[in-house]
Amino acid sequence: MTEPSTTDLLLREDINGVRILTLNRPQSRNALSDALIAGLQTALQEADTDATVRVVVIAASGPVFCAGHDLREVRAKQ
Repeated sequence: MTEPSTTDLLLREDINGVRILTLNRPQSRNALSDALIAGLQTALQEADTDATVRVVVIAASGPVFCAGHDLREVRAKQ
């Protein structure tokens, strides 16, 4: 299975000063891949420097918020 692009892995929505970042890997229970972690770090840094953002909400697609780190990816590196 191929990994979606970083922009597909983490969805962003801004509503009245609230930035909603949605983990978008429901097929893997939103497991944290290196790409998703990098995207989340970048998105949080951008929110930190954006004066219009007052609150950041981290949400998730699918029935599970986050299953932790993607162990398949970890094993593949060994």
